[in-house]
Amino acid sequence: MNDKTQHPSNTTYQGTLMDTLGITFTRLSPGRTEAVMPVEKRVCQPFGLLHGGATLALAESVAGQGSLILCEPGEVAAGIQVSGNHVSSAKEGDTVHAIGTIIHQGRSMHVWNVDIFTSAGRLVSTVRVTNSILKRR
Repeated sequence: MNDKTQHPSNTTYQGTLMDTLGITFTRLSPGRTEAVMPVEKRVCQPFGLLHGGATLALAESVAGQGSLILCEPGEVAAGIQVSGNHVSSAKEGDTVHAIGTIIHQGRSMHVWNVDIFTSAGRLVSTVRVTNSILKRR
């Protein structure tokens, strides 16, 4: 499932922020979601380090997709809170890997922990994402 077009989520989101940032989902299963994102100039600060905002967008995308898998038909997930700690950097030219695991699955709220690593396995950020589960309008 490493090819960007192999998983429906990677083609469904063409033209969205996930596509713009180069996020590719590599694992989608109940309670665990993974994705990669290239650390290219468009997601970096002017001095070549991964921008914290891009990191949070990656984490929210991973948690959001993970919640969608767990939603009942007619439900959608909407992020309501994102909080991250950036503990080290990733440099332009690297690829980061995000691993999201659900830590609370309620009827109307999901809480996820998303850890983001460099290609060498160094922790870049740890992020907590809370999603509200809503009825589709």
